[in-house]
Amino acid sequence: MQREDARERICTPLEVLLPGGRIRPGTAVCAGSDVPLALELAAHAAAGLAGWAALGMPDIGVLAAADAGLDPLLGLLVDDPGTAWGPVLSLLLEAVPVVLVGTAKHVPDRLARRLGAVMRRSGSVLVAMGDWPGAELRLRVREARWEGVGLDGTGLLHGRRTTVVASGRGSAAAERSVEMWLPGPTGAGEAIAPGARRGTGEPEAPARAVLRSVG
Repeated sequence: MQREDARERICTPLEVLLPGGRIRPGTAVCAGSDVPLALELAAHAAAGLAGWAALGMPDIGVLAAADAGLDPLLGLLVDDPGTAWGPVLSLLLEAVPVVLVGTAKHVPDRLARRLGAVMRRSGSVLVAMGDWPGAELRLRVREARWEGVGLDGTGLLHGRRTTVVASGRGSAAAERSVEMWLPGPTGAGEAIAPGARRGTGEPEAPARAVLRSVG
């Protein structure tokens, strides 16, 4: 079920790193060890679609997922699939368009090929923490720091300023990077406004007009 309003609403700097500005259906992408990046990728892939799932991520925050753009009412959380990890993941990839998966200890080649066939058949997207065999794209956060608190220790956190790096296969093999808030003030990934001060996350304040009394 398509929801064009949601597709138009989610537009982040991550599009610069994705071939054609999107995650191709039927493929896997890696988010390194960064949960906010994984949520942002999943939200981007799930925009306008009918659901998402998270497997083996018991610490995932529902509010953080909602802030990233994932609808909690359309999410399915499977904290611990036990020894049925492979079959459960296969079932999720058949049932929902986007699946987040926690770091896997080891994915045998045979299982990876079988899950890849499921993704291609169903058109689902797999967003993996850590590494994933045969992933089309691999993204990671190279630099990250929270900003908003001043040198005197006062203030409010504005967002996490990050540099996200991506590489992949074929035409996406060349490494690309973008600087962005992840998350930003709204909880979602956002572009960094030109002129934003480092250390505070706030834009430079414009000069104040001087008012004089005349007459």
